[in-house]
Amino acid sequence: MIGALRRSARGTALLNWLSIVAGLIVWEAVARRLPHIVLPPPSIVLVRLAEGILSGELIIALLGSLEALALGLALAIVVGVPLGFALGRNRTFAEMFDPVLNAIYAIPPVAFVPFLIIWFGLHLPARIALVFLMSVFEITVAVTAGARDVNPSQIDVGRSFGARRLDLARKVILPAALPFIFTGLRIGLVRAINGTITAELFFAAINLGAIMNEDATRFDTAGLLSVIVLLSLLGLTAQAALRRIEARVLPWHIRAAT
Repeated sequence: MIGALRRSARGTALLNWLSIVAGLIVWEAVARRLPHIVLPPPSIVLVRLAEGILSGELIIALLGSLEALALGLALAIVVGVPLGFALGRNRTFAEMFDPVLNAIYAIPPVAFVPFLIIWFGLHLPARIALVFLMSVFEITVAVTAGARDVNPSQIDVGRSFGARRLDLARKVILPAALPFIFTGLRIGLVRAINGTITAELFFAAINLGAIMNEDATRFDTAGLLSVIVLLSLLGLTAQAALRRIEARVLPWHIRAAT
């Protein structure tokens, strides 16, 4: 069984790399037929990315951007996970607050930018707040679905063994909802990356957002795309790390290929 899983993982990794290579080949072929100011080929973009990393410019900017990302995402997790459990396990609470949360969730987070500027200014607190708004709802929705998906028979078995409410929450409901929690974390992470760059473009231009603004004023599309590729690599690396953690925490949770 373990050997089959390892072979499946290696096959999945191979397919992932093949898809990336195929995408780069298609991008290169298309970009060669267009002016570089419209769409530079990946060969040029990757050179610019390497230059930015070796010079330290992109690394320093990325580290600065990670501050708001980490703080905003951590705050979203601290709020979203308990809120999701409350909505998923308490019917009265859900009936009271579901409509309000759904109404707020339907509003694009960018629409809150003017209010965030008024409330928090243009610097780190405002960036943290936007990252929080762009990730907390995804985490909440996923955790709510996980809390509601717990099989009632599992809870009945726990009660039959004398488990109290806290024991049920810790030993039955939480383990059953963990796959949904990890799903919410992965989605929230991607949204947090989006929120970080959005904040650095809408508020005071700083870190990666400042580099993108400077490249845009020079019509340097290769420079712009190098930052985007860096963000893509950040997202892929973080997602892979979360999947590894999930595989260790939930070895019993095996996703069937479809």
